[in-house]
Amino acid sequence: MRKSYSQLLKDIEGGEIISIILIPNRREVIVEFRSGEKDVIPIFYNDQKILRISEEYKVPLTVRDPRSEQRLTNLLTGLGLSLIFVLSLSFLIRRSSKLINSMQSFVRRSSEVKQDEISRITFDDVAGLNEETEELKEIVTFLKSPKILIDLGAITPKGVLLVGPPGTGKTLLARAIAGEANVPFFSISASEFVEMFVGVGAGRVRDLFKSAKAKSPCIVFIDEIDSIGRQRGTGIGGGNDEREQTLNQLLTEMDGFATNSGVIVIAATNRPDVLDLALTRPGRFDRRIDISLPDRNARYKILSVHARTKPLSDSVKLNEWAIKTPGFSGADLQNLLNEAAIYAARKNKSTISSSEIEKALEKTRFGLMSKPISDYTKKRQIAYQIIGKTLVALLIPSQDKLDKISLFKSIGDISGMTYFTPDEETIDSGLITRSYIYNKIVISLGARAAETIVFGFNEVTQGSQKDLENVYFWSNQMVTKFGFSPLGPIAYETSDSIFLGRRIMQNKQDYSQKTSKEIDKQIISIANKGINHAIKLLSDKVELMDLLVNELIDKETLDAKYIIDKLENFTNSRC
Repeated sequence: MRKSYSQLLKDIEGGEIISIILIPNRREVIVEFRSGEKDVIPIFYNDQKILRISEEYKVPLTVRDPRSEQRLTNLLTGLGLSLIFVLSLSFLIRRSSKLINSMQSFVRRSSEVKQDEISRITFDDVAGLNEETEELKEIVTFLKSPKILIDLGAITPKGVLLVGPPGTGKTLLARAIAGEANVPFFSISASEFVEMFVGVGAGRVRDLFKSAKAKSPCIVFIDEIDSIGRQRGTGIGGGNDEREQTLNQLLTEMDGFATNSGVIVIAATNRPDVLDLALTRPGRFDRRIDISLPDRNARYKILSVHARTKPLSDSVKLNEWAIKTPGFSGADLQNLLNEAAIYAARKNKSTISSSEIEKALEKTRFGLMSKPISDYTKKRQIAYQIIGKTLVALLIPSQDKLDKISLFKSIGDISGMTYFTPDEETIDSGLITRSYIYNKIVISLGARAAETIVFGFNEVTQGSQKDLENVYFWSNQMVTKFGFSPLGPIAYETSDSIFLGRRIMQNKQDYSQKTSKEIDKQIISIANKGINHAIKLLSDKVELMDLLVNELIDKETLDAKYIIDKLENFTNSRC
């Protein structure tokens, strides 16, 4: 307990205190009693009485100045703060240098593919692209023996643009060129140029071409070039961004002030319509090679290439599978045989048979298949939808051939499966007739027509929703794009600009509101005509539908030949 000043004086006189420590600047004394206790007691400013009485009663008194201790403490504190500052500064400098080094390595990403990986790929590995490889042979000649072209005054293209749907072999073709010429191959995706840091994309372009020029002659392959090659000034307000700066640098490197001797740029895209015109002009990408989906002979060659490493059964005829896969790309065909090999491995078979390829084909077309629903009533209604659509397809002239039908369905789908093999001539030519489109509409309405006949108008279901979407799509195309309606040979809708900013700035309506109503009337008229046509075709085939529905429910899958035979027998019995 802290004692008072007067009590301090009494204790000194009574001999209770053995030592006193005086701290003048604090105006207090630290007192030690004989009992061993210590106490801090305040005193008066410049107190002389405490000095006299302690001297009188011979109590040791010591004067302490804490300022020296404070100076030492302040010195140590200052040294500590200085040390912390120096350590922090060195840490920041070290981290900044690491960031700069990482930025430099970030820009200078290695894009060169090892030569031994490239040399193994030649034009023999690119099946089904005979015309395309012929177009690229002079590039191989230039890379191997440039003097032949130089003596003739010919200039090889600086850039080659490979255009085609995904999976058609654009990357493989570029690798084959490098393999045939046995030159360095630099490969990079265009999306790797554009990063979150400003200037990284342009820097990476510069570094890529610097590395390529050091190893010329060589090939630089840029995949998905539409990532950076989109038309400039197409954003809202025509804004300029990092992607455009990267594109500008690419344009300069390909045909700018600096020479680009010996470096051939090959780029791939499936969106040539979005590329900037400055990128596709002569002197940059001055040669364009369109790679389309393979035809029947090309598909056979592609299957033969991928079958080299797979043990096929003697019963497998690749020609037959080439016929069954119209519209398949090279990647699709490779995946087809790979899935077949997986199915064979599950069964512990040493060879791949036609049954495994058939299952792989169904998976490629429809995805994972699930079993039909167990409810008999719903299963029967779905079966009528499938049979109705199938019979309409067989009764109406159609270039697409029926393959098979099944109650098994894709996961997430409601109805079963009705598959038609597309007409290959139509796919290859790209030309479709008015009757072809109308017949597709009638076939798509076959399921709804069967439900209407058997169950009545009020009991139809939404099971044919996807078919109805196809009806609207084709009806709309007939009226608005192809001129297949009484409104006249006019395309009311053209290919719209894919750029949001340009579309907003144009803000243009192509036709009046009255014309819009007429278009809607024509679309509805085509759909109603199609459903009436389908009902007419099926109205006298109810017995046949009942028979085929029972067969489909029992077997769950019917092939085309069985259904065609039943239809012919039914027709002959009515004659």
